[in-house]
Amino acid sequence: MSPQEQWQIAGSAPESYERYLVPGIFRPWAGDLIEQIALLPGERVLDVACGTGIVARLAAQRVGTTGGVTGLDLNGGMVAAARALTASTDVPITWREGRADALPCADASFDVVLCQQGLQFFPDRLAALREMHRVLVRGGRLALSVWRSLPHNPYVVALAEAVTRHVSSEAGVTMRAPCAFGDIEALRTIIREGGFRNSCIRIAVRLLRIQAIEEFILGQLAATPLAGAIADLAASRREALINEISEALRAHRDDEGVAVPMEAYVVVAQA
Repeated sequence: MSPQEQWQIAGSAPESYERYLVPGIFRPWAGDLIEQIALLPGERVLDVACGTGIVARLAAQRVGTTGGVTGLDLNGGMVAAARALTASTDVPITWREGRADALPCADASFDVVLCQQGLQFFPDRLAALREMHRVLVRGGRLALSVWRSLPHNPYVVALAEAVTRHVSSEAGVTMRAPCAFGDIEALRTIIREGGFRNSCIRIAVRLLRIQAIEEFILGQLAATPLAGAIADLAASRREALINEISEALRAHRDDEGVAVPMEAYVVVAQA
């Protein structure tokens, strides 16, 4: 099973994703990605692997009603959740289900392509980047991010090691997948081979702040493909899992809870 297939989530997972992961992790990083690309009013934007749509929603605020934003994700549940979140607003966003390596979009139909924490999960990363290049106008801009490798993301390490011990080794592999493309030279090479030029890669660091650690961890796990396996654990085993993760993060505690650094590579490039 590919990492992309492993990360297909169903049921209430999109709701957990929006409730726990978006405010704590993905919204702050999305704001940074939007700042890096300097969106302009009237631009046409594609958000690849949009999840529940936080990047697309922020982008829509920048491009305004004269522009347009399309959010695309392979997971139908994520697309449905994203659509529901904007159903009662005037935000100009089109939501589509589709693959990153076969984008259902015309050539040169966007000014900007965004992809937050999606590239590492694509079965064919190079094909996905070539597709992003294809749908951009000449001189269009790409902005994407991927987590750095595990040594730079202690929170992911804590989750993966505890899940390995209390669920399975396969579950541990799934939890490590977000950091599976954290090599800067490999990233630089594939961006160039995807057809992009003038690329700039920078390291970005943000603190993940967690006040109610048990609630947050269970909420995060409920938003992953491991949701069923975690729910099936005996209560004592689930408690041991949470305690182990909490203990692993002890060095990151302060008077407000846990403050653990997360590191990513942020790429800006030109078509």
